[in-house]
Amino acid sequence: MRGMLDRVARAGHVPMYALSPAQARLSYEAGAGVLDIPPHKLHRVEDLSFAARDGHTLQARLYAPAADHPLPVLLYFHGGGFTVGSVATHEPLCRHLAHLAQCAVVSVDYRLAPEWKFPTAVHDAWDSLAWLREHATALKLDGSKIAVGGDSAGGTLAAVTAIGARDAGWPLALQLLFYPGTAGHQNTASHKTFDKGFLLEEAHIRYFFNHYLRDPQDRNDWRFAPLDGVDASGDVRDLDGVAPAWIGLAECDPLVDEGVAYADRLRMAGVPVDLEIYPGVVHGFIQFGRAIPTALTAHNDAARALRHAFG
Repeated sequence: MRGMLDRVARAGHVPMYALSPAQARLSYEAGAGVLDIPPHKLHRVEDLSFAARDGHTLQARLYAPAADHPLPVLLYFHGGGFTVGSVATHEPLCRHLAHLAQCAVVSVDYRLAPEWKFPTAVHDAWDSLAWLREHATALKLDGSKIAVGGDSAGGTLAAVTAIGARDAGWPLALQLLFYPGTAGHQNTASHKTFDKGFLLEEAHIRYFFNHYLRDPQDRNDWRFAPLDGVDASGDVRDLDGVAPAWIGLAECDPLVDEGVAYADRLRMAGVPVDLEIYPGVVHGFIQFGRAIPTALTAHNDAARALRHAFG
């Protein structure tokens, strides 16, 4: 891992936080597959589209290892600080999870900042779940077995969607969270320890959040910070009755402490939690499977949790 970081540093690339959002997206797209595994071949891959609450058309992609019977499904939200990333950048991961877990995966292109500020991505994530529940049978999926998942910012969206599903009485099999952002303010020890030189730096986080959030008060909204954010009444959201969680964290990641804290809050609420902290790796490592065996370990661990949750 250290050698890979040293190579990145020596390459002398312009850091993402020095780019415009449009340039940052192109840079992220260009580099997304360099260390990732080759896309796994699947029996079924389909492009989907549906309308969000404001009429905007959202794009998604369905991956499935079989087509002869309804499969359980993981609704997946990609990472990228709410500003970069897409279905395309996370296609190898979603294909691999579908293969390993023998489930379908629906990956969503929710709207990105700064063109679309908070809470648009939250609304898109929720509308995706509502649409999937309504159309699962038509898509030859098992609507009684739905999980939500995501990495980084996508993990935040998945966690928030799981809370909303609890409120709506919509049962979920699992929330699958790869190093999610959960806290409103970046003041934990890990944010200080890994603020520079570990791929995701403090400057990146500031860049992403400055594009995504409308004003500083958004940091205190539970839909941005499910760990410590509050609702309109000023109360921290309780987590009783939310879906069981599998949480995979990177040891050398600014977000690791808030990930552990979120797992602790879930456990205190009586939610079953399987927490894995992968040693010696950085934020984003699950897309480095070509170079880091630990990425494939995490894929298999997550897929095992999905298989168990889906029964």
